[in-house]
Amino acid sequence: MGRELSRPRAVVSTTASDSHTWNLVFLQLLLEEYGFNVRNLGACVPVGELVSGCLTERPQLLVLSTVNGHGSIEAPEYIRRIRQCAELRRLPVVIGGILNVNGEVPEKDVRTLLRLGFDGVFVTAGSVQEFEYFLARFGTAAAG
Repeated sequence: MGRELSRPRAVVSTTASDSHTWNLVFLQLLLEEYGFNVRNLGACVPVGELVSGCLTERPQLLVLSTVNGHGSIEAPEYIRRIRQCAELRRLPVVIGGILNVNGEVPEKDVRTLLRLGFDGVFVTAGSVQEFEYFLARFGTAAAG
């Protein structure tokens, strides 16, 4: 039990319009491999429910994943609400997946999401490797 308490906690979630779950299962398994205890909030999570979940779970990392192409529309409201909450203001928050219906996210949109408060935006073909690099820098060690 002590080992469970000492492991970092992460919350994974989609946005309100995204009903996909395979991406969340993948991320949960990846984060667990990197030593995290993971709370998977599931699909179609409204922003208020996500904020409440983070306040309850007190994670060290929030991972938003969306693959329905509407993430770039919903993401600004999610990060705004998270950063408005004093208890979550310093929470590292990343987003990734397919954030628009074209499949490609222009660099200016990535910069906008970072400026709005995301700590990482993972939308390229090498996103899994980029996210793993982020996790390694985050200070977790991969399970052996």
